[in-house]
Amino acid sequence: MTGTATKATAAGVFGPLREQLLDAARAFGDGEAAGDGVARLLAGMVDDVDRALREELEIFPVCHHSPASALAMARRLREKRPKVVYLELCEDFAPLLAELKNCRLPVALQSFANELDGFPKKWAPLSVIAPITEASAEYQAIAYAQETDGVELVLVDRSTDHVYQWDPPESDGPAGPDVPDGSGDEDGLHGDAVGIEIGDLRPGFAELEEHLLHHGKVRHWSEWWDQYVEQPLVGADYATYRQVMTLIGSLFRRLDPHARNRERNERRERFMWTRMREHIAATGADPADCLYVCGAAHAVSRVDGFGLRPEAAEPFDIPPRTGTKWRYGLIPSSHSAIEAQFGLASGSVSIAAATFAKAVKRGGAAPFRLKGQRGASAGGRKKAPAPAAPAGAGAGTADRLSGFLARPPALDPLDESELLGWCVDIVGLARRNGYLASTADAIAVFETSVLLAGMRGRTRPTPYDFQDAAVTCIEKDRVPGRRDVARLCEILLGGDRVGQVGYESLPPLARDVLDRLEPLGLDLGKRTVQRALLNLDADPALRPCSDLLWVLRRLLPDDAVRPIMGARELGERSIQESWDLAIGRNQRSLVELGYEGVTAEQVLERRLRRAVYDPKATAAAALRAVEDAVVYLDAGRFADELGARAVELLAAERTVDDAPEVLRRIRRLLAHYRATEPELPEWCREFVTAGYAHYCTLLPTAFVDEHSGVRQVAAMLGFLLGMESLALSLGCDRAQLELAVRQSHPEAPAKVALLWAAKSQLGLMPLADVRARCDELLASPLSVPSFPHYLSGFVQALDPAPGLAPLVVEVLSKAFGRLPDRVLLPWLPKLITTLKDHAREMVPVLVHEASRTFPGSLPALDAWTPPWSGDAEAPAAAAPSAVSGPVADLLAGRPATTEAVAALLGHPVEWRSAPAAAGGGEAAALVARHPEAPEAVAALLAR
Repeated sequence: MTGTATKATAAGVFGPLREQLLDAARAFGDGEAAGDGVARLLAGMVDDVDRALREELEIFPVCHHSPASALAMARRLREKRPKVVYLELCEDFAPLLAELKNCRLPVALQSFANELDGFPKKWAPLSVIAPITEASAEYQAIAYAQETDGVELVLVDRSTDHVYQWDPPESDGPAGPDVPDGSGDEDGLHGDAVGIEIGDLRPGFAELEEHLLHHGKVRHWSEWWDQYVEQPLVGADYATYRQVMTLIGSLFRRLDPHARNRERNERRERFMWTRMREHIAATGADPADCLYVCGAAHAVSRVDGFGLRPEAAEPFDIPPRTGTKWRYGLIPSSHSAIEAQFGLASGSVSIAAATFAKAVKRGGAAPFRLKGQRGASAGGRKKAPAPAAPAGAGAGTADRLSGFLARPPALDPLDESELLGWCVDIVGLARRNGYLASTADAIAVFETSVLLAGMRGRTRPTPYDFQDAAVTCIEKDRVPGRRDVARLCEILLGGDRVGQVGYESLPPLARDVLDRLEPLGLDLGKRTVQRALLNLDADPALRPCSDLLWVLRRLLPDDAVRPIMGARELGERSIQESWDLAIGRNQRSLVELGYEGVTAEQVLERRLRRAVYDPKATAAAALRAVEDAVVYLDAGRFADELGARAVELLAAERTVDDAPEVLRRIRRLLAHYRATEPELPEWCREFVTAGYAHYCTLLPTAFVDEHSGVRQVAAMLGFLLGMESLALSLGCDRAQLELAVRQSHPEAPAKVALLWAAKSQLGLMPLADVRARCDELLASPLSVPSFPHYLSGFVQALDPAPGLAPLVVEVLSKAFGRLPDRVLLPWLPKLITTLKDHAREMVPVLVHEASRTFPGSLPALDAWTPPWSGDAEAPAAAAPSAVSGPVADLLAGRPATTEAVAALLGHPVEWRSAPAAAGGGEAAALVARHPEAPEAVAALLAR
């Protein structure tokens, strides 16, 4: 758009206004030419208004969640009665609009996708929302179209798939507006979804915003907009509203410095005009009976495709959608969530809703409402045929801007009754929240509100003036409760209204959850936390509810379903359970869960399968999925499938970072299957054999690798030594483990101790040699500082070699007994921190062994001599008498095994001949004393 005015425009309706603005630009520009930046800006704004008003299709400019836009929309719809309404909203949201009647506003239309086809996987999940409030122009258009016969509502904005095609995220997540950190519970109702709104009228230049706020004597943009746009336009006629809103849209569009925003907006505008031309060509609709509702910035579009008859415009090719499967639904919203989503000031949406309600009550307009909608005031109207537009009801081409811009805004007189009601109510609300407020504070708030309004150039205090006055007069030096006075004012002036999706509009999964939890006897739609008590032993019918609650616990946020009493683990089922349920507060999460499946169990199954087949999945994650499948789904075949995947992942791993978790989970699963199944599943046997070979291969490398910690190496040895008998029975070769241990040559002290423990357990190093090496370490001043690390390795080795516990207690006792204080005291903190960091699970085992070794009383401790002390005189032990019997006969007949074990333990073997048992020994004497039992058994066998 050039700065030179055409003759048609100069002679048109806005010609005088244009010349007046150019004269003002010359005057303020100190005689600069009319082609300078200010003149081009002002002239272009007038040209934009003139172009929008001359368009054949009537354009209705709006601002999102604006009471002035909603009231003007209601008036215009009743006056014009259009037969087709084109609405700037994602075109694939159209099927959701019929479900709004089942909801309590505010709610948000949502499209959701977690399985992407055509977008990078790291973007998942994708989410786009469009919030709807009663005080919004789009809701008025939707209600009018649904409650009036013969009216068609057409959504013309790009689809949610094109949102991500045309505006890809700059990082790992979608690029949405700046969202401040919210402190309220309802700020996160939209999650991290991309927000779609009609007309974001925030200026692009930060300097302009700062200038407006400073000279308008307001704190933030929302207050400026309410004071200088909303209030003057709430009672204005339609022609004035339309021209002013178009002018504002042109101003902010021309001031937007971001090329990315400009390119995105122009693409959207060409898309919308293309859709409208296609619809008119297909249906033959008369443009005079149509209304185009869009953001004020889009109403003054300068793209080539603007208008119904763009002769010189090139056809706009709309790219096809990707293969991503989008799910659609309604989620609850709130005023604070909308404010957080779009960067508005806290309380601004609530104040806008209060302004709308006040204007409706005063008779400014009769808004449209969906019939039977929850939370709405007196119901919608009966459908009636749309009458033809009355004569003279057009958009109006008279110049209303000149008069509106020339005269100051009409100042509303002070409404004392309204302000007094606010002051009295805020004092009562403050007292209920712990403030020491009184009638004097109410009077002070009243006077301060009037004073602040006067200082800011207005006779009628606004809600923002009242809020500042209340904070000044009531909030002294501290906040006694959770809410400060500013928050109390927001509650008083309208509160954070929270919407709710009706049962009929919920996805099948959400309805299934509510139906299956109905035996609990709770109203799960409430937003409060409710306590559910389940006596599963007395009432077995509640067990399905318990099963579902545990599945929801796995799927929903932590505060939605929280167990107070009871547990669900492998082989464990509770008899009684207690739950805190806040499903109504987390309705958004439940709705989004419905996008993934029909039942909660199906969603959990899909998530588990997706987790184990993820490219970054690990064997530990797969074992966790197996455990979840057994605990929550009781699905044996599905668990076998996940277990087979765990075997594949373990064999493909090249690191041992997850070895501790792998060991812990496979032990738990093996114990479960041994206790509940006649034999181990096939995947368990394959996992043990694959893990044995895998860890034997990686063991030499892990011993010398600096990135492999002591905990990981100990877990590997725990797997190899703890499951050695099972692995050997399944066909593994013990020589492979011995070879891996012999090839290991660690240098770190903790890993050296682990290697000694492994060799001792395998019989490659006698226990006496390990004891001797520990004595050498304590005797050398050079090795004493590193001895805590050796001790940490020994403590970690208690898992794969629990027989080392007496040796560890012995070594630790020798250290405390032999080292002098000058060595021991600096060494002790290091020992404690080392054990805390690397062996906290094994320390209880060590303490138990120490309690078994040391005496339990002080007198006994004084007379006690350590068994490892060389100076102690061993008491003469009576020669053990030889024992006869089948076991003794077996050992005596095959002495090789016993001699090998004794040699391994370092004990000599002395064989004694067993005396012949006289008359059957003690067993015969027992039978002789109690003959009744043998006689009863003989009688039983004789039958």
